[in-house]
Amino acid sequence: MCGRYALTATPEEVRALFGYLEGEDFPPRYNIAPTQPVAIVRLARGARSFALARWGLVPSWVKDPQKFAILFNARAESAAERPAFRAAMRYRRCLFPASGFYEWRRGPGKAKQPYWVSPKGGGLVAFAGLFETWSDRDGGEIDTACILTTDANETIFPIHDRMPVVVAPVDFDRWLDTRGYAPGDVADFLHPAPGSLFEAIPVGPRVNSAANDDPAIQEPVVVDD
Repeated sequence: MCGRYALTATPEEVRALFGYLEGEDFPPRYNIAPTQPVAIVRLARGARSFALARWGLVPSWVKDPQKFAILFNARAESAAERPAFRAAMRYRRCLFPASGFYEWRRGPGKAKQPYWVSPKGGGLVAFAGLFETWSDRDGGEIDTACILTTDANETIFPIHDRMPVVVAPVDFDRWLDTRGYAPGDVADFLHPAPGSLFEAIPVGPRVNSAANDDPAIQEPVVVDD
């Protein structure tokens, strides 16, 4: 799963990788949590477009989002069949720009050790995502989105058995183009990222609270194996 991530690159850096023409300025975020606003990239009128969405997908058929589960992740293996994700997988795919994500390894007892998982050498990655636009009875709309996950690679597996699906830049167009490519046409890259892409660094417990959103939460700590 992926329940926290970060986007600390500048808007200019994100725009350069994802290739959209216009987008909002946004501050660095070190501890993004479900239900918070997130940056996504999707196709709009044939071009890549930046948008803000709530992290936690709400299918269009939901009557009351307050009574619906927070779907911040979707399993890539079953998203094309599950009712909550089926339409979005076919018609509304997006990308989540990210600097990395957090995962927790269960230790002795109830303690969990958090890890900061990021590309070796820094930089940005793109998580595969889905989005929906939910409308209320008064015509108000809210965009919502979730991250697709897959089996963990050899780097992540000692910490957790799932990880976000990473879309390589060469595959951006194919993932976003739902008119030209059905879910079966993009299934070949819904797999774990190479183990050499990421490094996992243990960090302190401040990341456990979404209220802590500063560079210090990514500082390495020493843990006993």
